[in-house]
Amino acid sequence: MGDEAKIFTLSQVSEHNQAHDCWIVINGKVYDVTKFLEDHPGGDEVLLSSTGKDATDDFEDVGHSESAREMMEQYYVGEIDPTTIPKKTKYTPPKQPHYNQDKTSEFIIKILQFLVPLAILGLAVGIRIYTKSV
Repeated sequence: MGDEAKIFTLSQVSEHNQAHDCWIVINGKVYDVTKFLEDHPGGDEVLLSSTGKDATDDFEDVGHSESAREMMEQYYVGEIDPTTIPKKTKYTPPKQPHYNQDKTSEFIIKILQFLVPLAILGLAVGIRIYTKSV
């Protein structure tokens, strides 16, 4: 690595997305991995699919060894301009409306939730009184 690191935009790095010219971004650094494609244990498809984006998460998820991290130094070509990497957005699922299968109104359901237990209680008391009088 030289004293003055070259700065690339993500757009510039994305242009290098072929098997004969492949650059990736990991931890803010740009690597030309073209010569490593055939030797990569996961296959060249893994590296080719990591072009045009920040591949840091993909790299870290695999759990590379310390020797693999040291090997990366020979492929270093510069730094990425962090302002050119899109911000990650957290996925939030859309709000789902309460599903009411039989389309019964909420008001009727609330009344039934109150009246049905009262009816059962009344029936139980009525049976108890009837059985005591017989």
